[in-house]
Amino acid sequence: MSKKVLAMLMATATVASTFAPMVGAEDAAEGKVLNIYCWNDEFQTRVKDHFPGYTEVDATHGTIGDVDVVWTITPTTDNAYQNNLDEKLLGQADAAADDKIDLFLLEADYALKYVGSDFTMPVADLGITDEDTAQQFQYTKDIVTDANGVLKGLSWQGCPAVLIYRRDIANEVLGSDDPETVQAAVADWDTFLATAAQMKDAGYLMTAGAADTFRVFSNNVTSKWVTDDNKINIDENIMNWVDLSKQMIDNGYTTTAALWGDDWSKGFYEDGNVFCYFGPAWFFDFSMAGDAEGSVGINGGWAVTEGPQPFFWGGTWIAAATGTDNPTLVADIMKTLTCDQEVMTAIAQTKGDFVNNQAAMEALATDESFGDKILGGQNPISMFLAGIGSIDMSYLSNYDQGCNESFQTAMNNYFEGNATLEEAIELFNTSVIEKYPELSPADVPAAE
Repeated sequence: MSKKVLAMLMATATVASTFAPMVGAEDAAEGKVLNIYCWNDEFQTRVKDHFPGYTEVDATHGTIGDVDVVWTITPTTDNAYQNNLDEKLLGQADAAADDKIDLFLLEADYALKYVGSDFTMPVADLGITDEDTAQQFQYTKDIVTDANGVLKGLSWQGCPAVLIYRRDIANEVLGSDDPETVQAAVADWDTFLATAAQMKDAGYLMTAGAADTFRVFSNNVTSKWVTDDNKINIDENIMNWVDLSKQMIDNGYTTTAALWGDDWSKGFYEDGNVFCYFGPAWFFDFSMAGDAEGSVGINGGWAVTEGPQPFFWGGTWIAAATGTDNPTLVADIMKTLTCDQEVMTAIAQTKGDFVNNQAAMEALATDESFGDKILGGQNPISMFLAGIGSIDMSYLSNYDQGCNESFQTAMNNYFEGNATLEEAIELFNTSVIEKYPELSPADVPAAE
């Protein structure tokens, strides 16, 4: 995305006035084409399976009554999804009715970029009330609430995350694979390090890579990446991650393997040597090779416990595009898929999502018939519920995605011995300012 486009998206205070009036007249005729922009088919499957009246035509088309549903699915690789979405939103005011975006999806790392613009509608303008969203977990609403306290999106899922560990390694090294025993061995970061030493002595890595723990630390900061005067800020807890990671790498407790890379994912298999990963329900259900021969998950070899700190990873938010000519249908989809407890329960049972409804999750947490195959039948919901109330999104900013990516890349140079810490932070500053020229560099600590 060009700097010009980013600037336009982040400064759209007058854009809304150029759009045709939206909601208000419930009897107004709605459009005949519903355009949905997303990056994969996850939301599409939820609509197809759980929204009454949806009929699939093909991979990118469906119908709801007499409305044609058109799915524009653009992968996130090289920022392609956001680039395409940005281009279309900038032309939204002048687009023909059938070409206007009606719904689009957001991830937490860049949600504020859109929530803080006039391209997203307040959910209240769609007739969705506080009572409708009362069972949704607060952090999921905080992520899509603008600076004026206006809620501008909803999610059907919560993504609190836990520590995921191999049962056989826990039995061998810790004497038990019981979640309480393992939790005692990872209850805080000092204990986590001590257990990592035990794992090394037994021939195992504690984690596949330093990046595995980054989100745990970045979700527990007490300041934003950028100060009010546009200065890059490195939170103390981010530096705590650097210190922990450096110790773990230097001691052979982990590696610098990149998330999603081949070296990192070797631990998903029986012949791997990784004790634990960190992630939410979607991670162990869909990203740990649970159906592959030779994997740990295919025979239920993983289990979960809370881990050192609560955090979340991922999630998808539904936003209504200002200018939609289908406000009533948009509202119906959002309410059905994110507020209806019966629908939410069905999504949890059939898709494995930790859904964004406290009552539904509390009921399933005590359901002895609800278990996860990859976890050997363990019901993980109580573990997720234990940490979700502690997730604090007060320190989100428009710069999170770029800063998080650049910081980890720069620190790998330090972890691998190719740069001093001071040089790595200089690399980080350079990378971030290339992305966001309006920022000034973070302070570089003096060499010891």
